[in-house]
Amino acid sequence: MVLDRIENAELYFSLHPLFPRAFEFLRENLNGGTAEGRHVINGDCLYAVAAQSPGRGRADSRLECHRKYIDIQYSIAGTDEIGWRPASECHLVEKEYDADSDCGLFADSPEVWLPLSPGTFCVLFPEDAHAPLGGEGELSKIVVKVEATHDTGG
Repeated sequence: MVLDRIENAELYFSLHPLFPRAFEFLRENLNGGTAEGRHVINGDCLYAVAAQSPGRGRADSRLECHRKYIDIQYSIAGTDEIGWRPASECHLVEKEYDADSDCGLFADSPEVWLPLSPGTFCVLFPEDAHAPLGGEGELSKIVVKVEATHDTGG
């Protein structure tokens, strides 16, 4: 898991071949002018979901995990709180992993809660169970989905 400010994004480009393009998309859409919904960046291997919704609060946020995609969550407005726990330490399965939705849910409690304030992003790998939307009030976010096993063919 990585938590940092958008101005430091270049520090993480080497972690995945699609990260430079993912962060370029975020920088092009920093101010919330992006329409809500799914935005294709590079087919199914790189896309973004822009959303504005009320936070659920910590008590109603569930740990989720993904196997196919890495999440880059970016806050535009409002401070979200993201719960985190290593997926390997999640044992209370609430919903079995579903490959079609690339999501499984756990009833375990997060180990820590991280503030995702405007201008901040977090990178959540398949090893990171996370509980998004733990913040209160109206939140505006972009979540970029990066195919974890993307092969550039080179």
